Amino acid sequence: MKKDVNKKQVVNPWEVYGDINYDKLIKEFGVSPLKDLPSVFNENILFRRKVIFAHRDIQRILEAVKNKKPFVMMTGLMPTGKFHIGHSIIAQQMIFWQSLGAKIYIAVADLEAYNARGQSLEESIKIAIEEYILNYIALGLKPKNCEIYFQSERSNNAEKSNAYYKLQNLLSRYATFNEFKAVYGEISPGKMLSALLQASDMLHPQLPEFENQIPVIVPVGIDQDPHLRLARDISQRIKNPKFIQLSSTYNLFLPGLNGGKMSSSDPTSYISLTEDPKEVEKKIKKYAFSGGQATIEEHRKLGGNPDIDVSFQYLKMLFEPDDKKLAKIEQDYKSGKLLTGELKEILIKKINDFLKEHQKAREQAKKQLDKFLIK
Repeated sequence: MKKDVNKKQVVNPWEVYGDINYDKLIKEFGVSPLKDLPSVFNENILFRRKVIFAHRDIQRILEAVKNKKPFVMMTGLMPTGKFHIGHSIIAQQMIFWQSLGAKIYIAVADLEAYNARGQSLEESIKIAIEEYILNYIALGLKPKNCEIYFQSERSNNAEKSNAYYKLQNLLSRYATFNEFKAVYGEISPGKMLSALLQASDMLHPQLPEFENQIPVIVPVGIDQDPHLRLARDISQRIKNPKFIQLSSTYNLFLPGLNGGKMSSSDPTSYISLTEDPKEVEKKIKKYAFSGGQATIEEHRKLGGNPDIDVSFQYLKMLFEPDDKKLAKIEQDYKSGKLLTGELKEILIKKINDFLKEHQKAREQAKKQLDKFLIK
């Protein structure tokens, strides 16, 4: 089975394909490698295994954590399609930062879904609640210090709502067409509006009507960094209100089952968090890209390549928290002792054990839903 990817690397907010070179992206985007974090970060699998690998200005967030000062973690969700295991990487970061004292802001990009995908606001609300918010709660998000809002209706509090929408218009004065073109390449009015609204999402927690001046961290895949760069640049030109510069972290892409991009529009590329056990088994056995050899004899002799094997990557990034167990699986696969089919069986059991508990938690989450929806 061959990966269906183009060798040329393309990474931007709308397209990701090719052989991704993260070292090259660090230099190209001007972000910093993540290192020398406080010990509490090693308790989190995403930081410990360098799934979160780069940052901008994380130091002010670390200072806030150390000194028990308030800070915000801001993120967004696109309410189209199923919530899959790729989405859980950001969700786990929400829960981690919340445990360290962050207030969580989550924007539901229903206006962006309406403009870019032609999806009704009503459908976006339904998908956001049933696919995303219920899963966030089931994964461990707490209602205290958490605001989930829709771009189309920021708040029933007029002062807050007006401040949010006013900020988008203020930001537009400080951005130029040439700047949009430099950051995004080919652009359209829709992309410009979307970028300004996202900048407003990232910056508005610092308005007096919300938290006032406060450090804000935005965790994203590195494909979303152009939005961060634009928001950071614009925010420093505005004199009133004044903003603390945004901080950000960047995580690796979780590959799709076929080794390419994981996409909500392609059910064969992902495992959803509502999948049943037989479907999980079927998808992994049929679609999960293998780093093994063509025959058992060759594999026993030459071994497999865990770096390109999707089953191993899922274990490493999400489903095997024990470092010693993971190291043994990796060594056995490289040596040829562990076959591809056996590696897939390990992953199938891990995912199904996780989903069994998670789906119970989802049912319980329905009882808490009203605590999370901002009015």
